[in-house]
Amino acid sequence: MPGMTIRLGRNQYGKAEVRVVAVDRSSARHTLVDLNVSSSLRGDFTAAHTAGDNAHVVATDTQKNTVFAFARDGIASPEAFGLRLARHFAGAHDWITGARIGIESYGWSRIPVGGRPHDHAFSRDGGEVRTAVVTVDGDGPDADVHVLAGLTGLVVLKTTGSEFWGFPRDRYTTLAETRDRILATAVTARWRYTSADLDWDTAFAGARTALLEAFAGTHSLALQQSLYAMGEAALERNPDIAEIRLSLPNKHHFLQDLSAFGLDNPDIVYHADDRPYGLIEGTVERDDVPPAPAAWEGTPGFC
Repeated sequence: MPGMTIRLGRNQYGKAEVRVVAVDRSSARHTLVDLNVSSSLRGDFTAAHTAGDNAHVVATDTQKNTVFAFARDGIASPEAFGLRLARHFAGAHDWITGARIGIESYGWSRIPVGGRPHDHAFSRDGGEVRTAVVTVDGDGPDADVHVLAGLTGLVVLKTTGSEFWGFPRDRYTTLAETRDRILATAVTARWRYTSADLDWDTAFAGARTALLEAFAGTHSLALQQSLYAMGEAALERNPDIAEIRLSLPNKHHFLQDLSAFGLDNPDIVYHADDRPYGLIEGTVERDDVPPAPAAWEGTPGFC
């Protein structure tokens, strides 16, 4: 078309899923950190895309090696490690304007031997994974820094204290109303901090506890109500959290019909369906903190 120009839009690149395990052997009681780290760089990479000129391309292998080298000096929390890496990459070259570091942290527990936790033997925790996403745009003290923390795969269930009724019905509605049901979900949550200088482990533990206590303590008329209560509790407990986004699949449990065997089923035996499932998502936020869309860029999975 006359006058039309084709140009490169927004872009980033990096090394995905660098698996790094670091062991602290400074005492006889070892500690273990197990991470999955992904890096993405943003900046002036136009020539690489349009002309194959790699003069501005920091190799993804270099990014991988940097992760391992930085782990040599200790990891501490996922948020702290992500900040170190993001600030390093964002300030490494003039043409790099920003960096995004995504981290999954896998939990390990000490194996009890004779009732005492072992000093150097561990078992992998369940499916829950701690997450962190750090974004640094710019270099030095004026850089724009955002820290997201969160978790995924936190499976929770309550055997009562949940209802679901009053929903509209049409010719395709077969679901019966219930005043008492099992409510279960696998929590995925990410929250944005207003500060880049916190006690990350304490802040994470407080938010996680708030989510769990709200799920357990809320008499739920819908999973949406539980979602809001959980987000509200996390914000109330930690004033350094600006907003929290939650994704809650409804892990359905249906009462199993045992009549074919001549048995009744007084709310004892259930069939757990893994799919299809309802997916409830939402954001709970403070109204006195400005939004920060840059913090969430490249972090899918939420509305």
